Amino acid sequence: MSVLAAGDIDSVVLNFDEGSLDLLRYVIAAIMLGIALDTKVADFRRALRKPRAMAVAIAAQFVLLPAITFALTLLLQVQGSVALGMILVAACPPGNVSNILTHRARGDVALSVSMTAVGNVLAIFLMPLNVAFWGSIHPTASEKLREFDLDAWSMLGEIAFVIGVPFLLGMAVSARFPTFAAKAHPVVSKVAVLALLAFIVAGLAGNWSIFVDYIGIVLLAVFLHDALALALGYSIARTARLDSYSTRAMTFEVGIRNAGLGLLIVFAFFDGLGGMAIVAAWWGIWDIIAGLAVATWWARHTPVREDVTV
Repeated sequence: MSVLAAGDIDSVVLNFDEGSLDLLRYVIAAIMLGIALDTKVADFRRALRKPRAMAVAIAAQFVLLPAITFALTLLLQVQGSVALGMILVAACPPGNVSNILTHRARGDVALSVSMTAVGNVLAIFLMPLNVAFWGSIHPTASEKLREFDLDAWSMLGEIAFVIGVPFLLGMAVSARFPTFAAKAHPVVSKVAVLALLAFIVAGLAGNWSIFVDYIGIVLLAVFLHDALALALGYSIARTARLDSYSTRAMTFEVGIRNAGLGLLIVFAFFDGLGGMAIVAAWWGIWDIIAGLAVATWWARHTPVREDVTV
C-alpha cells in the first residue's frame, strides 16, 4: 500500500494493488462465512418470533444510525472524504465481533446471532442505498461522491458477492454438516477477525507517517461516532423496553460495524480516497477497543431477566 498526499486529507489517496484488494475480499468473505456457520434457518424463525426487537434493530442500524451520523458530520464540519467515510461505516452491517462481545457481556447471544444474520442480508440492498442517499445530500461529501460517479448497482453486486455467497455457503454447510460447522465456526471467526486486524495494522504501519499526519483529523470524529453508535443501540433498546439481556445484544449489534467491508468499498469504488480509508481503518481498531471495554464492564454485572415480551 502506498500513499500520495497533497495538501488536505481530501487529496490523500491510498493505493491498493489488485492482489491486496482480492486478499481483503477473501478476509471479508471469511468473516461472513464464520457468521453463517453459526446461523441456521431457525435463527430467522426466532427473529420473526421477536418482531419488536428485530424492528428496533433494523430501524436503529439502517435508518437512525446513518441519520445521526449525517448530523454528526455537519456538527463537526469534517471534510468531504471524512464525512463520506463516516456515512459509509454507518451503512455497514454488524460483523461477528458483535456476537463475541455479546457473549462476553453475558447478553442474549441467540438474539445477537439472529440480528447479525438478518442485518447482513438486509445490508446487501440497504448499504448501497444509504451511502448513495446520505452522501448525495451532504454539503461536502456530495462533491466527493460526484467525483467517482458511484454506481449503486455495482456496489450492490460487490456486497452481494462478499456477503451473500459466503453466507449462503456457510448456511448450507451448517445445515448439512452441523457438527463440523459447530467446530469450524469459532476457528474461522477468530482467524478471520485477526486477519482483518492484521490487514489494517499492516496498512497503517506501511503508511505510518501519513497516518500520524492525518489521524488528528479523524480521531475525535471516530471516537464520538463510535460512542454514539453504542449509545444508540443501548438507548433504543431501553426505550423499546427490551430486557437487560436483549439490551446488551442490541448495543453491540448497532454499535459494532463491519468496517473491513467499508474499507473494501473504499478501495473498490473510491480509489482509496484517504479520508474514507483512514476513517474505516481506525474505526475497525477503535470499535473493538471500545466494544471490549463495554463488554468487560458488563461482564462484571449479571443482567436482570425482566418479564418483557420482545
